[in-house]
Amino acid sequence: MVSGLHIQYYFVCHRKLWLYAKNIQLEEGHERVQTGKILHERAYKNSEEKELAVDNIKIDAIDGEYVREVKVTSKMTKADKWQLLFYLYELKKRGLNKKGLISYTKEKRTEEVVLTEKDEEELDKIKESIQEIMEQSYPPGVIHSPICTKCAYYDFCYAEEGEE
Repeated sequence: MVSGLHIQYYFVCHRKLWLYAKNIQLEEGHERVQTGKILHERAYKNSEEKELAVDNIKIDAIDGEYVREVKVTSKMTKADKWQLLFYLYELKKRGLNKKGLISYTKEKRTEEVVLTEKDEEELDKIKESIQEIMEQSYPPGVIHSPICTKCAYYDFCYAEEGEE
């Protein structure tokens, strides 16, 4: 079952998505992941509807008509937006129509996200693509992107390159 994290990883790195889907999860103890966990613990202290989990979705908070997500930086804006659109779509399928807000704490700004029918069609295609990636026998190749150096899977992906 596709989750919000699968959507996030789909836009960041297909290899990371595949590894995560195969339960090769190296995030525990990684500095950036710990920073995110602390941020989520401290965000929305006054919200009564915080850290809501429904089936395959885990929402930071619901504040009136908005589903809220908090991120440290906007470096993964596209992935963040599609993750939130996925939550909005899943809630809509359960009869809840909401808008979304993504707050980037480092830049101190918030973006509104509104789900459209076109987004819903695209999400259906994305979910199919994610299923195909997860069903592959071997992981997709390393993307060799600057974002790799800060990834929890860096040592796994680049282990052979460090050996002589």
